[in-house]
Amino acid sequence: MEIKITGTKPTYTLRQLVLYFLKLGYAGFGGPVALVGYMHRDLVEKRKWISEDDYKEGMALAQLSPGPLAAQLGIYLGYVHYGVLGATLAGIAFVLPSFFMVLIIGIAYKIYGGLPWMQAIFYGVGACVIGIISLSAYKLTIKSISKLNAVAMKTHWLLWAFYFFAAVFTVITRKEPVSLFIGAGLIYMFVKAPPAFLKVSAMSIIFLAAPSIIWVEHSDRLKDIALFFTKAGAFVFGSGLAIVPFLHGGVVDQFHWLNEKEFLDAVAVAMITPGPVVITVGFIGYLTAGVAGASVAALATFLPCYLLTVIPAPYFKKIAKNTSIKAFVDGITAAVIGALAGAVVVIAINTFTQNHSVTLDIPSVLIAVATVLALLYVKKVQEPMLILIAAIIGLVLKLVF
Repeated sequence: MEIKITGTKPTYTLRQLVLYFLKLGYAGFGGPVALVGYMHRDLVEKRKWISEDDYKEGMALAQLSPGPLAAQLGIYLGYVHYGVLGATLAGIAFVLPSFFMVLIIGIAYKIYGGLPWMQAIFYGVGACVIGIISLSAYKLTIKSISKLNAVAMKTHWLLWAFYFFAAVFTVITRKEPVSLFIGAGLIYMFVKAPPAFLKVSAMSIIFLAAPSIIWVEHSDRLKDIALFFTKAGAFVFGSGLAIVPFLHGGVVDQFHWLNEKEFLDAVAVAMITPGPVVITVGFIGYLTAGVAGASVAALATFLPCYLLTVIPAPYFKKIAKNTSIKAFVDGITAAVIGALAGAVVVIAINTFTQNHSVTLDIPSVLIAVATVLALLYVKKVQEPMLILIAAIIGLVLKLVF
């Protein structure tokens, strides 16, 4: 089945494309920014399977629509020459290896998680992850909103207002309501680019409304998992880490499926495995409801990403020019990243205090600070290496001293 979206004949087979994404799924470390870089290096520069224009359009769609950045770009690149079949197989090949990895880690965690050595390892890893996601939240902020200077912040003052409001709201209430994000998107859209409703195509309206119509009430555990993770997957804009505040609010505070420590361990598992960071949902799903829970959580998270790539792909050139949709996404993104920053604060407070007291756990604070400094000043350092070092430090601190 071959659907030539670009009008050019592919120089590679569908099998070759699937094998590439399978390899990227089990060997691609570094998070979303690194993964999209690997795709450009391998598929555009080296193999020349994908044109520069097709790659840029895929990046634009991945940033414009909900969905984890790297997974959505991979799905779009699979669609370029091989249509829906290519998109489906590329997406599955990319996600499946890391899903099985987190499932195996989840099984081991369930069996050995109560043992002192496992707790010691995740003590160091948890503190390291705080440092990683803190720096990631900062980078997402200056990339998606503006740089931290007076001129840029004045120009984008409304986005900064959404950002700080969402951050403070998250810290105080420990909730991240979808209505907050949709409201920010709608306000920014009407302020910056009021839509001409009579001229907006039906496809654009569906694309705009899709994330807000997928959440319904629930009744049992697997249904809860399916609906919650579908909701979460539909609001991951730009980076896999943007899903953290959604997951924290639901998994820890609303449903109480995991406690604070288990949630931080789940984020850590995502950091030490290759492939998309969002695959942490498989680990959470397993701890919540076994293999069935892991499968449902992963499918529910990635299905919106898949649909919101494949459905608008044929119409994307027109959709991408719609300034109202761009403004809507900009507003949502500012609020989502603000909530991410707020969630980092909440998780850090719970991690760095001993039994929620006012006493700071100094070793974990030092590990987090050292992680940030290493990422900033040590060239070519990768998160998995830092997490390995932190695990060893945690083991030594808890079992030796």
